[in-house]
Amino acid sequence: MESKTIRFVRQGELVSLGNVPPERTLLEVLREDLGCTGTKEGCGEGDCGACTVVIAERDDGALKYRAINSCIRLAHSVDGMALWTVEDLAAADGTLHPAQEAMVRCHGSQCGFCTPGFVMSLFGMYQNHVCRGEAVTRELAQEELSGNLCRCTGYRPILDAAQQMARLPAARVDERAILAQLDQAAALRAQAPASGAYLAPTSLAELLALRAANPRAQIVAGCTDVGLWVTKLHMQFAQVLDVTGVRELRRVETYDRHLAIGAAVTLTDAFEALVAQWPQLKTFANRFAGLPVRNSGTLGGNVANGSPIGDSMPLLIALGAHVVLLSARGHRDMPLEQFYTGYRKNVLAQDEVVGWIKVPTTPHPGPLPQAGEGAFVRAYKISKRYDDDISAICLVISMRIENGVVQNVGIGAGGVAATPARAVQAEAALRGRAWTLEAAQQAAAALRSEFQPISDMRASAAYRAEVLGNLLQRFWLESQGVQQINLENFRVEEASLP
Repeated sequence: MESKTIRFVRQGELVSLGNVPPERTLLEVLREDLGCTGTKEGCGEGDCGACTVVIAERDDGALKYRAINSCIRLAHSVDGMALWTVEDLAAADGTLHPAQEAMVRCHGSQCGFCTPGFVMSLFGMYQNHVCRGEAVTRELAQEELSGNLCRCTGYRPILDAAQQMARLPAARVDERAILAQLDQAAALRAQAPASGAYLAPTSLAELLALRAANPRAQIVAGCTDVGLWVTKLHMQFAQVLDVTGVRELRRVETYDRHLAIGAAVTLTDAFEALVAQWPQLKTFANRFAGLPVRNSGTLGGNVANGSPIGDSMPLLIALGAHVVLLSARGHRDMPLEQFYTGYRKNVLAQDEVVGWIKVPTTPHPGPLPQAGEGAFVRAYKISKRYDDDISAICLVISMRIENGVVQNVGIGAGGVAATPARAVQAEAALRGRAWTLEAAQQAAAALRSEFQPISDMRASAAYRAEVLGNLLQRFWLESQGVQQINLENFRVEEASLP
């Protein structure tokens, strides 16, 4: 089946590529077809960041920049976007971009293999912050470089480089020219029929019609999971249906009592909306993979994938989220936990897609019930590595207390069953009871016995069961004002010896 032509803007030109198989990755196209060997292949699974490139697309009349992993991103997904690789940053006369020059001055490169990926993440940071007059703090640099790994330098000089960029002579992107070229690419794209091996609808009606006509097409969004099927399992797809261009599903809409997050909203933007409602979720959101993964992956994709160790589902379940399924026949609305039927299995019909995730909102939520009253949310992620790692256990607790009594509670758990799950027994042990140590201990015991986790490379079954209960007791301790058990409150300078 013929694939449509891919068009993207690079180095001031509109690049056109034809006959690209639907499962071919962006990294393969860059290195093997275009000769851009500065972009490196490290892990092939979006974990190390050596393959990082930056893409941009029109957003309210300007360009929105995102650093992404090219190793697991399908090449067709950048159709109609602007693209930068490490070869594109230096000026025509050889003058290095501030992202490159800062790395040189701060001695941020040693063996050099990871350097192109770091430079591209720094370039994304430069465009999104420095060019807008925003300071790059140490904290911001650590957050936005979390998806890039280095085994040589120890990170300090790279973090120094991130903060040095703003002090160097400015380098500007000609956004007006790029926007004009993107408009040209969009016009050419609109002329192409919505058929072939890679289907990329731009409206909801078009998506539902294509899904009904092509029920066996592999649905993709950011490809942070499907990309692994390509790179690790060597899977091939006769036809791909990409939902990320559907404008109705790219929005976050705020209503009186809930947020409606479209299935094509990136994890970065989805978590931004959730953190705006619950600021205490910021650390949890930052620990959901590295920034390049969050910049590609979508909340709808994470939900539809249904991995039992996916972090967004325990959070959404605890918050009482619903998922809306769409087809040309109509829509279905159900609590998220009812969407799953088994390991990576769900109730989606062949002609359906995930449309929206509806998340109930709570007025003025607080971080923890230290005052004994109000609505509170707390999310815990247990993993072997603090940054950019998959959870062994994830537990999220949402609680509302009135007059010292637990009026409502939602507990979502990951890593403990074949699907993301609601802890029904632990919730029942708390609902309607005074929020006391005894109640917390009894709920912890119920939580330990409610699931039968397995042992695997990340944790043993016994460890998972024990830690589940411990996390609920930790929630109790934190509600009583204990802070030193929480890494969010840990500061290196406070722990250093005199």
